[in-house]
Amino acid sequence: MSEYKFRGLRPPFLSRGIMDKGKWPAEVLQRSEQLQAQLAAPFRDLLHEHQLPEDFLPVLTQVFLPLAIWTLNRHQHNRPLVIGISGGQGTGKSTLADVWQRVYREIGYRCCTLSLDDIYLTQQQRRALATKVHPLLKTRGVPGTHDTALGINTLKALCSADKDSTVSLPRFDKGSDDRIPAHLWPVVSGQVDIVLFEGWCLGARPSLEPKGPLNELEDKRDACGKWRNYVNQQLEGPYRDLFSLIDIWIMLKAPSMACIVRWRQLQEHKLRARSGRGMTGRQIAQFVQHYERLTRNLLEDMPNWADCVIALGEDHKVRGVQLGADSSRRV
Repeated sequence: MSEYKFRGLRPPFLSRGIMDKGKWPAEVLQRSEQLQAQLAAPFRDLLHEHQLPEDFLPVLTQVFLPLAIWTLNRHQHNRPLVIGISGGQGTGKSTLADVWQRVYREIGYRCCTLSLDDIYLTQQQRRALATKVHPLLKTRGVPGTHDTALGINTLKALCSADKDSTVSLPRFDKGSDDRIPAHLWPVVSGQVDIVLFEGWCLGARPSLEPKGPLNELEDKRDACGKWRNYVNQQLEGPYRDLFSLIDIWIMLKAPSMACIVRWRQLQEHKLRARSGRGMTGRQIAQFVQHYERLTRNLLEDMPNWADCVIALGEDHKVRGVQLGADSSRRV
């Protein structure tokens, strides 16, 4: 597995337009074009399931599909490839993971997905943590509110599985704000080739600046910095161990924090439409303040070392694809 090194890379290209086929390596482009007809029906289903507009189809065929092929050069036949997908709330991590899962399965790879959201501590555990350390830790989301040992054990079990193995994948119900009982978790039987691991703070490093409160939440509820310091300690320890299991890093980069708030509101609107429950716009704005500090740091830091950065515009459309310099030599 990777050693989770943060390295400064010089991007070999930044594709300003997703229609520019000349930016892709020839073998990646050729394989992608071969697969487009085969994936036409699955891609149409994806548009419907994720409530995406028709004009999102070129993103699937000209960005997400070539990238799926591009990542396969990292796959080694003696163990699974763990792909980490990082990005702020509402950037489309679960959509990208769903697309890639279908692409990989269509071309014969065994693939499964795991979300950082699915390894949250139980409600009872977070209540205990809130009493012991800081009240803000009752709210799921920031580093320190996940069961990192569960995540590490699950990834290691998937990577060491043989044809007779069974691995249960944790699941969390955001509606009840608690983990789904273990006997209801989906089970992966046998070996897998690819694990798609997505989460909003994958790759986050401890936050150093500003040391003082960044927003209203921090000012009113963590003026002394105890909550922020605990988050940093977690990133230095157990989260670093979890992130070290990731082989290749993909970032969905929002243009600003304001866009993330707006997109998170859109997510919640879809949830309310489906289930009749969800937060109001004001509640979302307050909720996102829990994540603001690390999100801003990720937006500034991660493009410097990620293997691939998918840059999004304010309209949520893909504006460019940036590959890390050492990554480009592998394609």
